[in-house]
Amino acid sequence: MTRQRALLSIHVAAVLFGLTGIFGELIQASAALITAGRAGFAVLALLAFMRWQGASARTGIDRRSAAILATAGVMLAIHWVTFFIAVKVSGVAIATLGFASFPAFITLCEWLILRERVSRAEWVILLLVTTGLVLVTPSFDFGDQATIGLMWAIASGLSFALFTLINRRAAAHLSAYQVACWENLVVMLITLPFCLSGLGSVSALDWFWLALLGVFCTALSHYLLVSSLMVLKARSAGIVIALEPVYAIFFAAVLFAQYPSVRALLGGAIMIAAIVWSGLRQTRRSPSTA
Repeated sequence: MTRQRALLSIHVAAVLFGLTGIFGELIQASAALITAGRAGFAVLALLAFMRWQGASARTGIDRRSAAILATAGVMLAIHWVTFFIAVKVSGVAIATLGFASFPAFITLCEWLILRERVSRAEWVILLLVTTGLVLVTPSFDFGDQATIGLMWAIASGLSFALFTLINRRAAAHLSAYQVACWENLVVMLITLPFCLSGLGSVSALDWFWLALLGVFCTALSHYLLVSSLMVLKARSAGIVIALEPVYAIFFAAVLFAQYPSVRALLGGAIMIAAIVWSGLRQTRRSPSTA
């Protein structure tokens, strides 16, 4: 893959990530059903891809790696369900900006749980993200639907941070496609019992949206991200992926006329700048991350 093709791939991946909230708005179903459907279609796509590659989903799976994948799958399920609840309650823009707080939660979790040292610059980044969240908050009234949605989005960011930390302990000998496949399978098995009664009421159009969400915004976006990182530095990839909220807000404005306030846009800009700065610092400290 050439550098130009890798840049195109990472931009397409960012756009697909940004479309996740759009599908959450389009699909007329519960958050649990959207999560189960997304995971199910992603598993089918990933299994088909691995079969085409001549790989097996079971290769190298032992008890330890299975336990880690199952735990990560639980956190991924919580992350997706809370994110889609946030979309339903407060709209795409607020949900996406609230979820964008996850890098700050990763820093906090590393400090509180893993007892890792946090530098002054990382505390500044954490402060900037917190400031951005305060600006994004529509009001501090928990009777406000938008504020409640933001709380769900922040919970989504926290659960994704925990998912990321757990995933770091996944067996190194497993491919990214294996990890994604098994974790999506766990997500589907966890959430399916909560939405069995609603499966019959899902329209054909919603099944179509679910298929697009699972195949393109989950399986394909993961493949594009991994492929591009084989060529691009983590710095370049991180800056592009940080544009995900920008794409999400743009699509929400065009498709649903959901326009964030100037204050929310300012808060989002501060958060995205902090995330990009964090990514640049991580790359300088560990050039081999890519």
